[in-house]
Amino acid sequence: MHFDVPRQLVQSHQDEHPDWLAALPRLVTEFLDRWSLRPEGPTWNGCASLVLPVTREDGTPAALKLQPPTEENAGTALALRTWDGDGIVRLLEYDRETSTQLLERLDESRPLSTVPDDTTALTVLAELLARLTARPAPAGMRQLADVAEAMLDQTPEAVLELADPAERQLVLRCAAATAEVLGEPGDRLLHWDLHYDNILAGGREKWLAIDPEPLAGDPGFDLLPALDNRWADVVATGDVPRAVLRRFDLLTEALGLDRRRAYAWSMARILQNSLWDIEDGETRLQPVQLALAEALSARSR
Repeated sequence: MHFDVPRQLVQSHQDEHPDWLAALPRLVTEFLDRWSLRPEGPTWNGCASLVLPVTREDGTPAALKLQPPTEENAGTALALRTWDGDGIVRLLEYDRETSTQLLERLDESRPLSTVPDDTTALTVLAELLARLTARPAPAGMRQLADVAEAMLDQTPEAVLELADPAERQLVLRCAAATAEVLGEPGDRLLHWDLHYDNILAGGREKWLAIDPEPLAGDPGFDLLPALDNRWADVVATGDVPRAVLRRFDLLTEALGLDRRRAYAWSMARILQNSLWDIEDGETRLQPVQLALAEALSARSR
């Protein structure tokens, strides 16, 4: 099968995963043969992975997903097997060495972001997140405690890169909130990246989650990607804090979370996003992160 690596994947992986990029055409052919798959339609991709719609030998539609092995996706197969299709895409085959997955086929043309009503979409997301985080994380899963501790270690030096003293104080406030809950990091199986575009229309269920970056921890750490979904819609309400808190309250109620604790873990997520931006050379925080932190402060008490 002739295959050209998409430019977006080249730009994303040419520095950190050049060997994987070079091997990608061969890997596509190898796994089509190994798992007796027939290509069916054009590939699609994001920044991280390539997905090829295929048909299995028995006629079952599936999706072949190829991505470079990373720390973030190391536990994906274990997590998907633990969830066993409950609210999330099913794993059909997996190759540990290359992180290649064969998944059930969902409708990539119909993400949850195509649902125009925000309350309807957010309710779907909240119900899926409640189901996913109801599972205890299996042994061997990456731990939120380790992630949070590493963030706190990075913070004192990182904040010095910020140009605005007020933004430095905000990052330190996020770190303080994280430190308050660090001793009880939780043990649930987290998705870590559940937003509207990571939920697709399915066959056996109307909506199913995709693309987890699994972690063992507190469900409050899983809320932030849902809070800044379709940010333009939040801004268009004319009252950003109220719109953010409406989402936050809907999510915490659906998951049965203590709001003050969920606030602390959401601030930890803002801390993480800020540290990533600083690591990328930014000297100012993203306006969305500032707005989220300001809005969520109402749930700190």
